[in-house]
Amino acid sequence: MPILVFFIVTSLSFYIYYKAKTFRTPHPMQRACLKGKSSMTLGLFVLTFGINQLFLYQTPLTYIIAGIFIIMGALSIYGGFKMYRHFSPLAEDEFHALTK
Repeated sequence: MPILVFFIVTSLSFYIYYKAKTFRTPHPMQRACLKGKSSMTLGLFVLTFGINQLFLYQTPLTYIIAGIFIIMGALSIYGGFKMYRHFSPLAEDEFHALTK
């Protein structure tokens, strides 16, 4: 499915972007916030890759591996969202403290 390939490539691109941005920022709370974003995009990549495999191959082994990918991707998205939600206000406070 072409739409899944688009999401796979886009999420991988965003993962690389956020990961590079994580290494470039000197502020620890902003770095943690960006790690959450990169975890969410990596989870989206793994999840959509698993869903895409379900459409490409219909073997029992593929169903097992795709299921593992889908579960791992969903857990990564959930963990990244929790990390982003926790560190986002702290990063905002850090930004306002640095601009004063």
